[in-house]
Amino acid sequence: MPKRLSFLIVCLLLLLCSCKQESKNESSENDEALKRPNIVLILADDQGWGDLSMNGNVDINTPNIDALAKNGASFENFYVQPVCSPTRAELLTGRHFTRTGVYKTSAGGERMNPGETTLADLLKKSGYATAAYGKWHNGMQPPYHPNARGFDDYYGFASGHWGNYFSPMLEHNGRIVKGDGFLVDDLIDHGMEFMTKHKDKPFFLYLPLNTPHSPMQVPDEFWNRFKDKALSLNYVGKEATAIEHTKAALAMVENIDYNVGRVLHKLKELELEENTIVVYLSDNGPNGWRWNGNMRGRKGSTDEGGVRSPLLLQWKGTIAAHKTISQIGSAIDISPTLLDLAAVNQKTQKPIDGKSLAPLLLESNVAWEDRLLFNHWNGKTSVRTQNYRLDSEDRLYDMVADRAQKTDISKQFPKIVDSLKKSKIDWLTKIEPMTSVTDDRPITLGHPDFEYTQIPARDGIAHGNIKRSNRHPNDTFFTNWKSVKDSITWDIEVLEDGKFEVELYYTLAHDNAGVAVQLTYGKSMLVSRINDAHDPPLSGMENDRDPRIESYVKDFRPKRLGEINLRKGRRTMSLKAPYMDGKGAMDVRLLMFRRL
Repeated sequence: MPKRLSFLIVCLLLLLCSCKQESKNESSENDEALKRPNIVLILADDQGWGDLSMNGNVDINTPNIDALAKNGASFENFYVQPVCSPTRAELLTGRHFTRTGVYKTSAGGERMNPGETTLADLLKKSGYATAAYGKWHNGMQPPYHPNARGFDDYYGFASGHWGNYFSPMLEHNGRIVKGDGFLVDDLIDHGMEFMTKHKDKPFFLYLPLNTPHSPMQVPDEFWNRFKDKALSLNYVGKEATAIEHTKAALAMVENIDYNVGRVLHKLKELELEENTIVVYLSDNGPNGWRWNGNMRGRKGSTDEGGVRSPLLLQWKGTIAAHKTISQIGSAIDISPTLLDLAAVNQKTQKPIDGKSLAPLLLESNVAWEDRLLFNHWNGKTSVRTQNYRLDSEDRLYDMVADRAQKTDISKQFPKIVDSLKKSKIDWLTKIEPMTSVTDDRPITLGHPDFEYTQIPARDGIAHGNIKRSNRHPNDTFFTNWKSVKDSITWDIEVLEDGKFEVELYYTLAHDNAGVAVQLTYGKSMLVSRINDAHDPPLSGMENDRDPRIESYVKDFRPKRLGEINLRKGRRTMSLKAPYMDGKGAMDVRLLMFRRL
């Protein structure tokens, strides 16, 4: 045989062996990915640590949530941040929220910077199907939108609160849709469909529920359990318990419990219990002065009652039942813990602040170093160690003997105080929280990878007679448009050139039909006319169990304004009404842009 032919045959055999080995390695990696556990992460909104029967609240019954602790592990000392969006940023990134661009709950300050790597990003990269159903609250427009943060499917509302929980206007992957029934039930319906669809491969289901955040709305079945009930427990501080608000909150939590039961039943039905990690926690303390284990503070406070959350993890057959963990943990630990349990690579663009709690979950008698946890909001910062809390006014409390924070022991332990004060100052210096003054991020529009961009009234500025429907902007609309000199503007950055179809969600009194509408962005202009009156009444109050502080809502109708070419860059976008037949123009809920 010629040497050249012999050489070619040897090369071919080596190539075939190499391909076979690569195929074997790839098959092994795929098999390994398929063995990874599913993850269901359930986050309640404004539920206090004390809003569970397992924590001693005799006014409520939460057997399904309690069962997670009976069948798995519960953390006695787990801490989140005082309000919604900071906690969500921390549990998704494993980083202090102050590093991520989050510093408010609205007006753009709730947005998590694009450079952050999320739990969903890493799980998706490792072969997981990913979905989020509920209240997002970390940015609405791509690249802040959940579809741009690792979630294949998203259904819910991206804002911080919503005006109606019964069949409301929602979005599905950017497109406006109408909800189906009570919102929490609807979100769980979507979650169960997702689990069923992906039962044969690993999935990550994030369920950031919207209750018991106000408005205080809940189906009759749950409200009727409380409306005539005398409460046995009240807040122990000087502030009075709001009885009707508390009853509504507890009824909403019982509805959550019912829905947790539905999730657990579906996992059992799909034979996924032993291959699914179920996590349950809340995003901050209770949204009212109600019983909370006699702790001081509520939502918004950096005291124990404002930041202590239940944390329950069930993984049948892997995490021991009835396991109670006393070591302190934080929302920044959620991502590293779940990634560790799922054996997923934790390589991120930026360093993680949290640590994996997996050793505490899987092992006994773990050697565990004490650590410092920081709670920060509205210029106030407290520091928690395993045994102490230094509050925002530098008072020291023994959290083992005095969780209610009644006795300041700072004079007895000046060295501890000095050490924790220094740590607080060092932490604030290191993390450099963003503020409204330093935040120069515009509203983004036209991301090339996404079809829809929603530009809501929430993110706009009213000029002239125009007013916002409520001082809490998240679910508001603009009203009282009286003059052709009035306008609405948005600080917009178009991310890539393109042609867009534009819809305006509006209401319009009959006497004002025929109003002209002008949308301008740089040299681009779109002019249209609204001839169809649509004047529905305000709604939402008919479902409230207790008076709200947020805006009421309307049934806003979409009007196609036409198409507009937008150039890449940052400019002011303005909406005007240059001609009116009547005495006013439309109320404005949002503009929807669809890339063509």
